[in-house]
This record gives sequence, C-alpha cells and structure tokens, in this order.
Amino acid sequence: MNKLETLSLIEGNFSEEEAWEILMALYSAKINFHRMRDFSSRERFGRPDEAAQKRIPELQKEKEKVSQIVSEAKSKNKRLIITSGIELCLSDD
Repeated sequence: MNKLETLSLIEGNFSEEEAWEILMALYSAKINFHRMRDFSSRERFGRPDEAAQKRIPELQKEKEKVSQIVSEAKSKNKRLIITSGIELCLSDD
C-alpha cells in the first residue's frame, strides 16, 4: 500500500457533552452504514453481509466504552481530549 495522506478528523479539548455528541454521531453513522450494507446484501443477494454482521457488534461495544469514559469524565468534572486521524492509502485489493 502506498500512503497518500494523513488527515485530521477530530482534534480538540471537549466538554463531556461535546465529546458525547461527536463520538455518538460517528459511531452511529458507522453502525448505520454497516446495517444498510447488510440490508442491501440481503435484498440483492439473499444473504447477509458477513463483514457488516461482524463489525456492528464491535462498534456497539466501542460505543459502550465511549459511554463509560464520558460518564467518568462527567462524574469527575473533567474534559476529554480527542485526537482522531484518517490515513488514506492506495491498494490493489
């Protein structure tokens, strides 16, 4: 793979409410993406999308972890620093 670019998606210091809103929106969007892929595969091919079926519970577990971390930040009156990047690469796969 040839690395093209690294982009910054999230970079900042957030209140627990802001962090919750940002992260839940991202995880919800990813879960919805995989649900739609699975639905499309079932409608078009009559079978589930195995990758989507595997990824949805993984994302839901991560969403629960985020919820716990945000709850901890709230109970301790702390802010959350979030840094998230995207690496774009070319692939022949």
